[in-house]
Amino acid sequence: MNGSASGRNATPPASMRGLALPGDRRVEFRDAPVPAPGPRQVLVRVRASSICGSDIRAIYREHLGVGAEAYQGVIAGHEPAGEVVEVGTDCRRITPGDRVAIYHIAGCGVCDECQRGYMIGCHDPSRAAYGWQRDGGHAEYLLAEEVTCLPLPDELSFVDGACVACGFGTAYEALLRIALSGRDRLFVAGLGPVGLAVAMLGRALGATTVVGVDISTERIELACRLGLVDDAFVPEEGTLERLHEATDGRGFEATIDCSGSPQGRLLALEATREWGRCAFVGEGGQVSFDVSPLLIHRQVTLHGSWVTSLGHMEELLRQLVRWQLHPEVVVTDRFPLERAEEAYQVADSGRAGKVCLVFEDAVS
Repeated sequence: MNGSASGRNATPPASMRGLALPGDRRVEFRDAPVPAPGPRQVLVRVRASSICGSDIRAIYREHLGVGAEAYQGVIAGHEPAGEVVEVGTDCRRITPGDRVAIYHIAGCGVCDECQRGYMIGCHDPSRAAYGWQRDGGHAEYLLAEEVTCLPLPDELSFVDGACVACGFGTAYEALLRIALSGRDRLFVAGLGPVGLAVAMLGRALGATTVVGVDISTERIELACRLGLVDDAFVPEEGTLERLHEATDGRGFEATIDCSGSPQGRLLALEATREWGRCAFVGEGGQVSFDVSPLLIHRQVTLHGSWVTSLGHMEELLRQLVRWQLHPEVVVTDRFPLERAEEAYQVADSGRAGKVCLVFEDAVS
């Protein structure tokens, strides 16, 4: 659709309230003008904007990043979903009134990574992630590039869409990377929001057994209550033996570390059987292990997996409808924007499932 148009909603106001993360576990509210979409841009009325562990690790606590993780003091939130209210000139696919989930990085569009749909890997200086280098979803409205907006099926809620925007997309990509199928047993180290997503999607892809560990008893109870795992427990002495016992002494064909901790990463590798596949998706930190006996001699394939692609995210949205799955079931806490300080405190505790900021009519 060419030209600028208004959606089913009333004309957007001149200003809006948004949230920035200055560091030192603080949130900062600010007023900002509602932006007007330019060529191939759309204005989205945000309905849900969830909190990612990367926000906590690299922005909320302290500003750690450089390059792709450099926070530029913008409105935070890189997991938004909402309704398009205006489109700029030359938009060809998205129209006012469309429900969208948003891929949270806008790349140059012409490099090899962008051409493959992995804008996360764009190295051009113009690359900007929502909530990191350009304004994100913790506000009433979001200016987005049309190419990053993916149709949100009517069967999925806005909270579902926000969860897919990063966390579930990251989980799906890792499962595709290790080619999980009905031949495999799956082990998940870390049952935070991404680990819960791995467990849920792993089941949908056919894993015959799903086992997880986490240091939080609350997250273990959540995973069990939702039926996402066959077994889950706090890792302690004898954990590896317990995992081997669950797999006839051979280990898991597929393992994923979502903890980002040295202990979790090592356990994921140790729990992988010979010729098995392991993926690391938990950000930050380090790991040290004896390479020959643990990796080379056992012929284990180790993957690093970072977010997902536009194509795989759109595929996941369609698959969730087919599987009749709703990512929002892992959301344990919902807050309006004005309670964002409390929302970030809950997310920072490491005991909750997914935490989401919700706006008016976010359930539909």
